[in-house]
Amino acid sequence: MMLTLPAPAKLNLFLHITGRRADGYHLLQTLFVFLDFCDEITLAVRADGVIRRTTASSSVAEAADLSVRAARLLQQATGCRLGADIGVLKRIPMGGGLGGGSSDAATVLQGLNRLWQCGLDDDQLAALGLQLGADVPVFVRGHAAWAEGVGEQLSPVVVPEVWYVVIHPRVHVPTAELFSAEDLTRNCPPIKLAAFHNGLGVNVFQSVVEKRYPEVAEASSWLARHAKAVLTGSGSCLFAEVSSEIEGTSILQRLPEKWFGFVAKGQVVSPLQQRLLSN
Repeated sequence: MMLTLPAPAKLNLFLHITGRRADGYHLLQTLFVFLDFCDEITLAVRADGVIRRTTASSSVAEAADLSVRAARLLQQATGCRLGADIGVLKRIPMGGGLGGGSSDAATVLQGLNRLWQCGLDDDQLAALGLQLGADVPVFVRGHAAWAEGVGEQLSPVVVPEVWYVVIHPRVHVPTAELFSAEDLTRNCPPIKLAAFHNGLGVNVFQSVVEKRYPEVAEASSWLARHAKAVLTGSGSCLFAEVSSEIEGTSILQRLPEKWFGFVAKGQVVSPLQQRLLSN
């Protein structure tokens, strides 16, 4: 049995840090929305119990690959004796704040839950996903969400499905380094969704990243000449809302060759959930 599923990118439309827990983890507020720009995951069931990545990666060892770790975690949690070959066609830039690795893991959890007939529901799969990373549960659930806590407290929301230009300045930004930055704002007052719709909400990482990574600052300045440039996650990707696919494509045609960019439409229900619901 084989199954091919999308693993969509996400944007953080804003990202605040409101405090820190006793264990050192930062408390966040953010708004997740999905994009119709996706990696592609191909899963093939094996009878011998072996879990194997079939696509090579020059940057991530197989044992550290979140898609492989997700499969092994599901296998361990359910006692399933089946295995899987996992193919990952990467389109989402790595280390850009678009959630590609977390999305791949969530797609593997959802796909193998079906192929192996594990029978877990989204709550159970999201709980497993949280063991892999704070962003995995939102991809498992597949609905645009207002997120709090360390990012795992999710409330589904409906937001306009607009077009975005996304730019990757081809630089990797390590998240752990940014969370320890002295100039990172960690005391944002909590806001409500209505306040965001009224124009409140920034990404507190943006100024920190732009100070440390000139490539991001340059890309942000370039994009801001066309529309409001916003960092997603802890970077390095930037995005801007545009009025149409045509406007986004027009901006992208002027993108300097040293950067990578794409135009995508926001999705309230993720492409993964749309595919699962249609099957």
